[in-house]
This record gives sequence, C-alpha cells and structure tokens, in this order.
Amino acid sequence: MSTELVSVGALLVMFVVGTVLPINIGILAFVASFAIGTTALNMTEDQIFEGFPVELFLTIVGVTYLFAVARRNGTVDLLVAAGVRLVRGRTSLIPWVLFLLAGVLTSLGTFTPAAVAILVPIAMNFAFRYDINPLMAGMMVISGAHAGAFSPMAVSGALVLGMVDDTELSVAPATLFFASFAVNVLLSLLTFAALRRRTTSDPTARPEQEAADGDAAAQRATWHQWATLAALAALVVCALGFHMQIGVLALAAGALLALLDMKRQEQAVDGISWHTLLLVGGMMTYIAMLEHAGVIKTISQHAADFGTPLLVALLLCFTVAVTSAFASSTAILTAIIPIAVPLLLTSHLSSTGLIAALAVSTTIVDVSPFSTNGALVLSNARGVERRGFYRQVLGYTCGIVAAGPVVAWGALVLPWS
Repeated sequence: MSTELVSVGALLVMFVVGTVLPINIGILAFVASFAIGTTALNMTEDQIFEGFPVELFLTIVGVTYLFAVARRNGTVDLLVAAGVRLVRGRTSLIPWVLFLLAGVLTSLGTFTPAAVAILVPIAMNFAFRYDINPLMAGMMVISGAHAGAFSPMAVSGALVLGMVDDTELSVAPATLFFASFAVNVLLSLLTFAALRRRTTSDPTARPEQEAADGDAAAQRATWHQWATLAALAALVVCALGFHMQIGVLALAAGALLALLDMKRQEQAVDGISWHTLLLVGGMMTYIAMLEHAGVIKTISQHAADFGTPLLVALLLCFTVAVTSAFASSTAILTAIIPIAVPLLLTSHLSSTGLIAALAVSTTIVDVSPFSTNGALVLSNARGVERRGFYRQVLGYTCGIVAAGPVVAWGALVLPWS
C-alpha cells in the first residue's frame, strides 16, 4: 500500500474517531504523526515535529490571553458598547462593519491572520453580548479579510502576481482582486442569510454573564481600561505598521496589564484556549509532516495528470481547497502555481481565470478550525458549547470545501476556457 493511501487513510480515521468520540483530534494527530512518520515515511523525530506551528501557537495563546485580561477588567464591554453606538443600535449591521474593516486592512497590506487575530475577539464579544450567531460573525470577519487579500498591495496578491511575473503567463491584477472580492461578498451574503436568525450560544451561560457585562459597560472607563485600550492600540500599530509578531506582542501586553491589576487577573490564563491549541497543533504537525515527505505534492501532481484541461483545472481547485483547509494557504499557493503553469501553456484555459480560481479556492477554506483564521474563531467564541461549536465550524468548512471550488471554477475558469 502506498504512503499516500496510508497517510490519507489515517487522516480520515482521525476525523471519524474525533467526531464520533469525545477525544481531541489533535491528540490523535500527534500520535499518527509519530507512528506514520517513523514507519511509513522513514523520518526522524526532529523532521516529524519541526512542522509544529510555533508562530500560530504564540498567536492563539497571546491573543486569547490578552482579550481574557481585557474581558476581566471590562474593556471589551466598552468596545462592544462603542460599536453598538457606531451602528446606532442596529446590531445586525455589526458583522458587515467588521467585514468591511477586515477587507480594508488586508487590501492595504495587512497579513490576513493578523487582521483576523485583531478583529475576531471583538466580533466574538459582540456576538455574545447581543446574541448574534458567533459562527456567522466569525466567518464574516474571515471572508472580509479574504475579500481584500489579493489586492496588489496585499501579501497574498503580491505573492501570486510576483510568481506569475516569473513565467510566460500574465494575470490582470484588477481581475485577481475583484474575483476574490466578489466571491467573498457572495459567501458572506449567503452566510448572513442562512445564519442570522440562528444562534449557537449556550443559554445556560448567558444570564449571569450578561448581568456582569451590563454592569461593567454602564460604568465610566477606569484607568485600567484606558491602559488596556492603549495596549490594544499599540498592538495594532506594531503588528500592522511594523509587522511584528502579534502573539508575542499580545503576551507582553497581557502580562503588563495583569501586573497592573493582579487581583482581577489571577485567572486570566484560564481564558487561553488550550483545547484549540492542542487540536490545531496536532493537525498542522501531521500535515506539515506530509508536506515535508512530498506526499502533498505527489497528490497534486496526480490530479494535474488526470483528464482534459477543464477537468484538471477543477481537480486542482479541489486539491488546493482540501489541502489548504489543513495547511498554510501561502504555502499551498506557492506549490500549486508552478504545477498549473504547464497546463496553462499547453491549453486554451485563461491564465487569469485559473490563477484567480486557484487563489480563491485556496483561501476561502481558511474558515477551517485547523487553519489560523478558523482556529482564532474557535478559540475566541464565548457562551458556546465547545464541542458543538467545533462541529458547526467543521460542518461550515465542509460546505465551503465542497462548493467553493465548483463556484470558483464555474465563474472564473469555465466562461473563459
């Protein structure tokens, strides 16, 4: 049996066991990484675990810790109240405000996970306070970040355009940007329509917490809250303006704020989402191991060698969607575009259409709980039953993986073929 079949089979078994039984998939992934890496792939322990997502670990720990500190001193409630005043009490507009803000940030050059890390904790607190569906709020922030992610000034846009410039192909920057923007607007419209009247909150967790939040919001800002707002502003400036590591910044800010208010911050560390860290750390270690061993590249090449150009284009869109749901979108784009170049040079497919379809298919699945953005939504959700919310995020992701590539292929590749 080939290593590809063994690796993919183990992944499927992990999903089934982790979904049916109350065991964290991350635990299964760590065990499978060691077992398959040392036996089927002949890798050393260092090679197996060098794929552990250290930067993502720091980001989730730092962001969830900082906002746990901010929740305990009432600063988050002040931000939520200010947001409601901004939309004049029409809380249904809040997800769209966050969508547009995320899109503006990424289109101007903010790395997508950084924009999501800043906005998702605020979105989750809005959702909790005003009984907005947290799944909808979180997914719309991610879609907004992706909507602006392929502008010429954005990280992903510059990456794709730079790679294409090194080939004989040409891609219109405006088409790449507006294709991603249009698909993510459509996705957000469907998400808003489907989820706006549904809630995933745990009703048993709300009454006591709402009363406490209401009391905190009614008070004037204390000096601790002003210090927290200053720390959050400094975090945004340093992360977006100077591209510093947001997780380390958040940890430093949280630790400083905790020292200024130690009586109320003793349990702030409990706000770190350890369940999500274990889940994401295990899965990303497993996928990184497969990438290091060349399994992911082999699967992509098999897809590229199958059938007519149009069918191959659809298979490539599905391949990057499935893979990117577990791995870095940037890494997947870097790997798949060179595979697509020979297909474009030897067929009548539109280079702009296929590159845009691959870019969209790769990024829209970052709602996955195993990706940075989806993990931030999962780790910052409030007032939800964790296992149930994880299943809902996973179900939403499966819907995007199933439909997203078809929509991207049908809208961007098929008409121009």
